[in-house]
Amino acid sequence: MKKYNPIQLILVDADGVLLNWEYAFAIWMEQHGHEKQPGSEFIYDIGERYGISKDQGRKLIKLFNESAAIGFLPPLRDAMYYVKRLHEEHGYVFHCVTSLSTDVNAQRLREMNLNKLFGKTAFERVTCLDTGADKHEALAEYRDSDCWWVEDKPENAEVGHALGLRSILMEHGHNMSHANKQIPVVKNWREIYAIITS
Repeated sequence: MKKYNPIQLILVDADGVLLNWEYAFAIWMEQHGHEKQPGSEFIYDIGERYGISKDQGRKLIKLFNESAAIGFLPPLRDAMYYVKRLHEEHGYVFHCVTSLSTDVNAQRLREMNLNKLFGKTAFERVTCLDTGADKHEALAEYRDSDCWWVEDKPENAEVGHALGLRSILMEHGHNMSHANKQIPVVKNWREIYAIITS
């Protein structure tokens, strides 16, 4: 098994960590005639969020993730500034593990989007899993490496923690009830930067 150096490597999710997927998806859904339910910012399930079935919600996510829109997601909060600082000033490189799609064109658009926002050298590797896929297998490669792992989905942060990674959870309305005190919850990349460089 390859040994990863935690002094040089940060593992990150893309949607809800680096990229503002929610914002772009909401616009796309509106364009396709779907309206959010009241209080939906605290709901993770897209079906519930839009008052449609779970199955229809999953299909629409897949459709969006494989559309041209996926190549043009805006950065999340202050991600651009601090990812560049961690890379350029502190020498960190990033491996992205994202549950996007198995569609090759969607994967190319994701890489293009990340390179455009964060520069061509920050991301050493982008691993694209199927839409909504579990990340256990992809993260197992980094087991006990003590690398940082930044996620917005509590289950995936827990998986990383159990594998011996230093998980950080990016706060969103849908994950505010997360209770594992061993996984710090942050509001932005400024807080992540402070944790990693302290």
